[in-house]
Amino acid sequence: MATSAWIAANKRKPKFAIRHRHRCLRCGRPRSFMRRFKMCRICFRNLALQGMIPGVTKSSW
Repeated sequence: MATSAWIAANKRKPKFAIRHRHRCLRCGRPRSFMRRFKMCRICFRNLALQGMIPGVTKSSW
């Protein structure tokens, strides 16, 4: 879990645009972020398995 200080600092506009860091909306994780869903892979997987994300199904072949 990201600390509240890091989340608050991330909401401010950075001095340079390159310093912007995408974070998961649910847990604040900065790595393995999916831009399309705006969340990390762990939260995405949990929500997808619960059926909370429309159009996403577990693949099987």
